[in-house]
Amino acid sequence: MTLRQVLVANRGEIAVRVVRACADEGLRSVVAVSEADRESRAALVADRAVCIGPASATDSYLDIGRVVAAALGTGCDAVHPGYGFLAERPELAEACAEHGLVFVGPPADAIRRGGDKAVARELAESLGIPVGEGSDTLADAVQARAVADGIGYPVVLKAAAGGGGRGMVRVDSGEQLSEAFGRATHEAQQAFGDGRMYLERFITRARHVEVQVLADHHGGIVHLGERDCSTQRRYQKLIEEAPARAVPEEIRRDLCAAAVELCRALDYVGAGTVEFVVDVDRGIWSFLEVNTRVQVEHPVTEMVTGIDIVRAQLAIAGGDRLPVRQSDVVLRGHAVEVRVNAEDPRQDFAPVPGLVSRWVEPVGGGLRIDTHVFGGYRIPPHYDSLLAKVIAHGPDREAALDRLDRGLAHLVIEGVPTTAELLRAVLGAEEFRAERHHTRWIEQEFLPEWRGAPAA
Repeated sequence: MTLRQVLVANRGEIAVRVVRACADEGLRSVVAVSEADRESRAALVADRAVCIGPASATDSYLDIGRVVAAALGTGCDAVHPGYGFLAERPELAEACAEHGLVFVGPPADAIRRGGDKAVARELAESLGIPVGEGSDTLADAVQARAVADGIGYPVVLKAAAGGGGRGMVRVDSGEQLSEAFGRATHEAQQAFGDGRMYLERFITRARHVEVQVLADHHGGIVHLGERDCSTQRRYQKLIEEAPARAVPEEIRRDLCAAAVELCRALDYVGAGTVEFVVDVDRGIWSFLEVNTRVQVEHPVTEMVTGIDIVRAQLAIAGGDRLPVRQSDVVLRGHAVEVRVNAEDPRQDFAPVPGLVSRWVEPVGGGLRIDTHVFGGYRIPPHYDSLLAKVIAHGPDREAALDRLDRGLAHLVIEGVPTTAELLRAVLGAEEFRAERHHTRWIEQEFLPEWRGAPAA
């Protein structure tokens, strides 16, 4: 069907991003906002905004009934969930189908199977895709201890329904396992309403690499290359780049092929990401998880491929075939993205809501700023602390990093502390420049040294 008007069921920079894609596709956009976001940039740039509830996300952005009612009440024929909130809830996809709305994302069954990490792991294993040494869903801490004792420590407990690092706990010995299992289960239950756990052997010097996939309703499926997301703190990504230059070409080809095979087995439709972990010491890799939505870091892939992933989502949802074949996908240059948050890195990254008294975005070739912030914007305390994504593209990694550093140097944010200073320090670190970093490098090596330096 041909789409006409899309309800954007999200907030912040991704809501602005989807509004922009709608405009580029010639579609009208309606942004669903909470009372705290009535004057947000997304509400101001969309064709229309509709309030769906109070500031609490539980009573607004996470309420499927309110979202569907907003779409129907404003004459929308489609719902784009962005990322986070309801983006990976199969119940939203089912509610949209029930009410004749197009869900801009995969079918509910693909979300359910792909989003359940234990189920996705089993599927990957059945396809012959390497999975990390570990377990299926665990019955209790006693079973977890038996598995962990068998494969050796350290291990990491993971929420079967999880994401974003929540419900993940590293365990270094059997004596820690019972307490850790209880803590991880509780966190998973609180975050996802599902406390099921599984575990995997923990790789101490891992690289986190993910593959972007697009699939249409007609059986077409392509990958758009890979991203390196190894710069993390507490399993939260700080910096992402494309391509994953530090990973051998043969492994990168294998990851891309595995991602396509897995998404085909899921009968996937839309934009999705398959994540892998690469053991840099042993040169081996394994499947990690599937993200059944657009990713925060999608801009780096857009910049090296020239393909607008969010526009492709909308076109696919409207029934179009993929705009490219695999042979058309060519990666050009290098792109790097940093997430600038309203957090105080010297106070254990505590979120700091408040008034952004001054906001000036940098300019320059190869720079892109995805944001919802403006001078005079008051950051509400109810949501994620992300202010902006600053992305740079260059002919090679070094040029992209230099452009990104210059962009951060000219990004003016006054009124609240941010992570910009920290990010510039990471970009300039010798280990990062030499691509010797890994998923634990920030916590184990960089932060202790950086915190020892005097505040700027």
